Amino acid sequence: MIPSSIAEFREAFQRERVSRTYSGTVHLLLTVGASLVVVLYCLLQLKNVRAVEWLTIPATFLYANLTEYVAHRGPMHHRFRGLRMVFKDHTLEHHRYFTSEWMELDGMRDLAAILFPPFNLALFVGGTGILVAVLLGTWISANVGYLFLAVALGYYANYELFHLAYHMPENSQVGRFPVMEKLRLHHTRHHDLQLMSRCCFNITYPICDLIFGTMAPRAASKTAPKANGDGAAISRASEAPASRSSSRAPTK
Repeated sequence: MIPSSIAEFREAFQRERVSRTYSGTVHLLLTVGASLVVVLYCLLQLKNVRAVEWLTIPATFLYANLTEYVAHRGPMHHRFRGLRMVFKDHTLEHHRYFTSEWMELDGMRDLAAILFPPFNLALFVGGTGILVAVLLGTWISANVGYLFLAVALGYYANYELFHLAYHMPENSQVGRFPVMEKLRLHHTRHHDLQLMSRCCFNITYPICDLIFGTMAPRAASKTAPKANGDGAAISRASEAPASRSSSRAPTK
């Protein structure tokens, strides 16, 4: 049974932060669907790709994995000037909505606390993805630019789908896949209040966690002990969710 403290926070979050007209299904389709449309468009632009240009795929994949790791280990779990809303959305809200005690979502409205809002996708595509792709296309070749953007947006969609899968019921069909079970456990350990600021920062594939030595200790429990570090920050936060100015939950 869901712990009362989590149930109360979820109820308050839904009441204060999520529009009554919000649709988790629409949110998922917008976020993942838009990413895949861009991926398909980029792939259709490729012409006479040289062997060396195909190396853009693994290079971009590793770059995306590192970006995921750095963003998660940095501003999502530590206060940085100008990025405090990111910390609030993730550490003070997402990690109170889902803890290692109770990782499962209750329904599609809970996607507001899992998926990034569509605005983040537009910012990612316009502010970083397209800019880097244009630079690569100008400096190296058009194929490299299109491959970079395709892999980057494909990775973004992968991130969202995997993150959603980790918060599905443990006995769901996707949760029973052998590889998914291990990745879910990796993410569950990250939601341990005592470990979340110290380990398991990769959401998709724990490549950088392995490289930088931030895998969870083998003896780490799946249940959350007393909070310290960022867990203490959560405990000091007000019982109500952050104000409506936060960007995590879409307004429609």
